[in-house]
Amino acid sequence: MAKGSMPVLVGVGQTVSHWDGTSGLDGMPSALSLAEEAARAALTDTQTGDTAALIESFDTVTVVRTMEDSIPSLTPPFGICNNLPLGLARAIGANPERVIYSGVGGQSPQALINELAARIHAGDSECALLAGAENIGAQKAARKQGLKPDLNIEIDGDMEDRGVGAHMLSRAEAKHGLVKPAYFYSLFENAIAHREGRTRSEHRAAMGALFAKFSSIAAANPYAQFPKARSAEFLATPSAENYAFADPFLKWHIAQDAVNQAAAVIIMSEEKADALGIPTGARIYLHGGGEAADLHISERPQLDGSWAMQVALTRALAQAGKTADEIDVFDLYSCFPCAVFSAADVLGLDWQTDPRALTQTGGLPFFGGPGNNYSLHGIASTAEALRAAPDAFGLVLANGGWMTKEAAGVYSAIRPDAFTPAEPAAKADEPVTLTDAPEGGTVETFTLINGRDGPSHAVIFGRTADGARFIASSRVPETLAQMSGEESMIGRAVSLTTDAEVNTFRFA
Repeated sequence: MAKGSMPVLVGVGQTVSHWDGTSGLDGMPSALSLAEEAARAALTDTQTGDTAALIESFDTVTVVRTMEDSIPSLTPPFGICNNLPLGLARAIGANPERVIYSGVGGQSPQALINELAARIHAGDSECALLAGAENIGAQKAARKQGLKPDLNIEIDGDMEDRGVGAHMLSRAEAKHGLVKPAYFYSLFENAIAHREGRTRSEHRAAMGALFAKFSSIAAANPYAQFPKARSAEFLATPSAENYAFADPFLKWHIAQDAVNQAAAVIIMSEEKADALGIPTGARIYLHGGGEAADLHISERPQLDGSWAMQVALTRALAQAGKTADEIDVFDLYSCFPCAVFSAADVLGLDWQTDPRALTQTGGLPFFGGPGNNYSLHGIASTAEALRAAPDAFGLVLANGGWMTKEAAGVYSAIRPDAFTPAEPAAKADEPVTLTDAPEGGTVETFTLINGRDGPSHAVIFGRTADGARFIASSRVPETLAQMSGEESMIGRAVSLTTDAEVNTFRFA
C-alpha cells in the first residue's frame, strides 16, 4: 500500500424493504441481510470485470452503528447480530484485516468517509467497504402482527467496537425532561421562528413549504420508505395524520425511523481501481472534508443556528476550493426543518428561491431516517447524481445528535490535483454560564410538548438579568394554555422556583 495514493469512491449501493409482516415471518429483513444486499449492489456498481478480486481486496470493512446498539438502556426485542461488520464481511466472502463498528451519531457516514480516505492516502489501507442498515420498521411490524422472530446471529471473531461515546445531554437537561431529539430541535426551531418574526402558523407554513419539495423528491426515489408527495398545506396543518408533537413540529416535520433501509460505499486507492479495471465513469472523488463537535445544547451561545455546521461546512468548502454558489448538488441533513434552515443560513442559500434541490434522497421524514446511517444514502445518491453530471460538484452534510456533531464532504467526478485529509474535528470551547437556581428572567427559547390529550409539559431556556442561562419546565395547565397561542413566548418574563434540581417557571 503506497503512501500518497488518491482515494476514490468506486461503488455505491442502496436497498429498501417494505415488508410489513402481514404474510408472516417469510422475507423479514435483518440489519445484516439489508447490509449484505446493499454491499452486493455496491460491488455490482463498480463495473469491475473481476468482482472476486475486488472482494479479496477489502482490507477494511466498516459498519455504521445501528440504533439498537446506540442506546445502552434499550433491549432489542428479537435479538441482534453481535458483530455486524465481520458478519457482513463473511456474508460477501471477504476476509479483511480490520473490521470496525462505528460510534454513535448521524455524522458517522461522512466522518468515516473522511477517515477511510485519509487512511488510504496515508498508505494504511487500500480498499474499504463502508455499510450501514436499519430494520426498525420490520421490528415494529413484527410486534404489531404478534410475530416472534429470532434475529440473534452470533459471529465468532474480533472487531474494533468504538462504543456509544459520551452522553449528548447534560444532567440539567435530562432533569427538566429534555430526553427526545424532537424536544431539543424544537428549541432551535422556535428560536429560528422568532428571529424570522413568524407566528406558530407562519413558521409551520415555512416548514411545510420547505419539506413539500423534499417529499416530492422522495416520491420519485425507488429507495424511499415513504414515497408519497405531500403538499405544503398538508404539512403545515395539524390533522389526525399530521398530529402535533413538540411545538411547532407536526408528525411529518420529523425524521421517521420505522424503516428497513441499507446503503454501502466502496472506497479505494486510485491504483487499486486501475488494477481492478474500474472505469473512470464510476469514480467519484472527495475534494474536501470538515468536522466539528458542539457543546451540550444548554451551553451553546447560539440557539437559532449551529456553530458546528458553520465550521464543518466552511472547512469542507475551503479544502475543496469552492463556494456554495459553485455547488450543484446538495444533500443537507433534514431530520427537522431547523437543520436545513441552519445549513442554508451557513451556506447563504435562499431555500425559497434557489432552484437547486437541497436533498438527493427526499429527506429523513419522507425518504426515511435510518438512524445513524441516513447520510450514507445521501452520499450514495450524491455520487449517482455526480456521475450523471461529470462537471458538477456536490456537498453532503451529515448531522449527529441535536446539531451536536457535524461532518461535511465535497465530491465530484472531476479528479483533484491532490488529496488533503480533513482536519481533526473542531470542538467548541466557550460554554454559556448555566445557573441552577435562578429567581427570574426572560424566555430565550422554548418547547411545548404534546401528548394524546394536548399539551403535557413545557421546557424553556431563559436568561437572568445578568445574562446567565437557566433551564425550567412547567406542567401547570394555565401556563401551558398561555403557550398554546400563535405568538412566540420568547422575550416573556418568568418567575421561577427550584426543587430537587428542577426549576419550575410561571409567566410573570
